[in-house]
Amino acid sequence: MESTRPYLSVIIPAYNEEERIGATLDIVASFLKKQSYAGGPEIIVVSDGSKDKTADIAEAARTRIPFLRVIANNENHGKGWVVRQGMLEAKGGLRLFTDADNATPIEELDKLMSWIKPNGIYDIAIGSIGLAESKVDRPEPLPRVLAGRLANFLIQLVAVGGIQDTQRGFKLFTAESAEAVFSKTTIDRWGFDIEVLALARKLGFTVKEVPIRWVHMPGSKVKADIYYKTLVELAKIRWRLWTDAYRIGKSQ
Repeated sequence: MESTRPYLSVIIPAYNEEERIGATLDIVASFLKKQSYAGGPEIIVVSDGSKDKTADIAEAARTRIPFLRVIANNENHGKGWVVRQGMLEAKGGLRLFTDADNATPIEELDKLMSWIKPNGIYDIAIGSIGLAESKVDRPEPLPRVLAGRLANFLIQLVAVGGIQDTQRGFKLFTAESAEAVFSKTTIDRWGFDIEVLALARKLGFTVKEVPIRWVHMPGSKVKADIYYKTLVELAKIRWRLWTDAYRIGKSQ
């Protein structure tokens, strides 16, 4: 029934995050319990074929977090694949995905909420560290910063011009935009953020880039060569847009 729909779903993709997932869940749940959402929240942890105890720790957390769900995949598919899975499994009227390392503090959600419907005018609000008002508490190593800037220049040139930071793992969608966009995505790994934003624009959804606070966390799964692999996926996205492989407007 519509009346029982959660107000907000928080999707947390996780791969071998046994050292961090428990603390992150407690922080996110504590924040959500303080909010007065009509219908309440839900948290969905999607384990991407983790080889450690990520899924077990998340399952154990359900005893203290009643609105937590856990999806434990047996195989590794990629971050894009599990975010898609979580977004389409979610029930919330609004749907956020955020990283398991809590690099963007969950409190930054308030900044995105002010821009998104029904209180705001946008369908999608994305956290960004590419704006003048953004705050980075612990900068990334210089090689990664330079690689990221080069990648972003090409991303803007080829797919999503005007967005300064496509890759931050902190994006909020209305249910309508989440279901329309993620039902069409095809990129399973690191380039999925670009595809999501390119498809959102192609489908006519409005996107707001919002400055946030972000902390570079040690132990990140993102390696420097990911930027170059992402560019290969960028080329695939551009080709699919040119050839209408996404069939925008034909199967909606």
